[in-house]
Amino acid sequence: MKISLRVEIFKEEDTYVALSPELNVSSFGETIEDAKRSIREALEAFIEESERMGTLEAILEESGFSKVNDSWTSRKPIAEEAVALTL
Repeated sequence: MKISLRVEIFKEEDTYVALSPELNVSSFGETIEDAKRSIREALEAFIEESERMGTLEAILEESGFSKVNDSWTSRKPIAEEAVALTL
């Protein structure tokens, strides 16, 4: 099975934080490469545990993924925009 998803990396003080927004899984590292390795491990653990519990397909579908053959792909926005609100 193949799952394609997005990972965002942010710098927070001296730490790099990696986030997979579709699955709401995050991790961190001292370097960008550490954060990438760490998020991969966290995602693999999340997916393996979800498979073990029998909930992976439901989680992926609820998160907007679609399945074609043995591949799951996250939905792609047709537009993306930053919005600032004044409250």
